[in-house]
Amino acid sequence: MDVAAIQAALAEQQLDAWLLYDFRGSNPIARAVIGFDESQIGTRRWFYLIPRRGEPVALVHVIEPHALKGAPGKSVLYRSWKELEALLRQHLQGLRRVAMEYSPGAAIPYVSRVDAGTVEMVSATGVEVVSSADLVQVFESRWTPEQKALHDRAARDILLAKDEAFAL
Repeated sequence: MDVAAIQAALAEQQLDAWLLYDFRGSNPIARAVIGFDESQIGTRRWFYLIPRRGEPVALVHVIEPHALKGAPGKSVLYRSWKELEALLRQHLQGLRRVAMEYSPGAAIPYVSRVDAGTVEMVSATGVEVVSSADLVQVFESRWTPEQKALHDRAARDILLAKDEAFAL
């Protein structure tokens, strides 16, 4: 994950932060952006705040303190949902516009990964939750050069197989 590139995109899009969230695999976008270790079991909610400026912060449950191991920044542990709400309020203080995997009216279902209750909980801290669709397009939906090369190879091989089948 390239935090500096994400922070530059946040500045460009006039966003204060990107708040990634997951609960039991409900948000594959957040997991992919962070590089979540899929070999581990994640049974508790976690948030990962990437501010426009400064160090990212992971909010993870005390039962799973290593849920976001390897992600840049610091980790803060919570024990109860009340403590989680207080930590969210603390870390979102002073921010105005925060992107999440949310799509107004579910217009882009691929991006609409955060449930309404979680959006309400985050909004209750005083921030405006906006869609992360443009960030997702840049940081998750684009192929890497290796993926593009693999796709080109597969397309070439399929065309070759088709040509050979018709030649028979």
